Amino acid sequence: LSTMTHKPVSAGKSSFDLIDFTTFVNALDLSDPIVLLDVASGVGNYAIEIARQIRESGTVHALDLWEAGIDKLRLRAGSMGLDNIEATVCDVSRKIPLNDHSVDICLMATVLHDLVEDGTDRKTLEEIVRVLKPAGRLAVVEFKKMPGPPGPPEKVRMSPEELNRLLVPFGFESRDTVELGRSTYLSLFQRRQEQ
Repeated sequence: LSTMTHKPVSAGKSSFDLIDFTTFVNALDLSDPIVLLDVASGVGNYAIEIARQIRESGTVHALDLWEAGIDKLRLRAGSMGLDNIEATVCDVSRKIPLNDHSVDICLMATVLHDLVEDGTDRKTLEEIVRVLKPAGRLAVVEFKKMPGPPGPPEKVRMSPEELNRLLVPFGFESRDTVELGRSTYLSLFQRRQEQ
């Protein structure tokens, strides 16, 4: 089963409307020309807005298993004249279709808890490490560890400390955690520099 035609369980539920986008963009620091990877992008709410921010100075790669979501993203990007988005249907837990060390920032917006639940987090994180540049950054948006709605059940949510424990073995160091709204936060990680 290479692609999905039926809607995955978490598809279409974007956390995008629950975040303060200005705070998010400022924390990401998109000032330099960048290549950004949006893992499990869905219909691409984050990808579209980031692509609008960086315009000609960068590229956004949006990847998702959900074909209908990627089709919708391509249509929206086209209608907005955003030719700096590359939207691809793929299974990120198998292979990310990008070259080694080609990405400046990888975004995982409310997806990591799903991967942990599915048991596909390890392979996905190995792929992210492979495609990130040596000083590359990982930006993780998650729901605060508290009862919803909105968001998934509290038991699958991850606190910044849990994220840290998960990501340190992959060579990431925590840089910052920023509140994005009542129910969401952003944790920024950077690849540890080899001594």
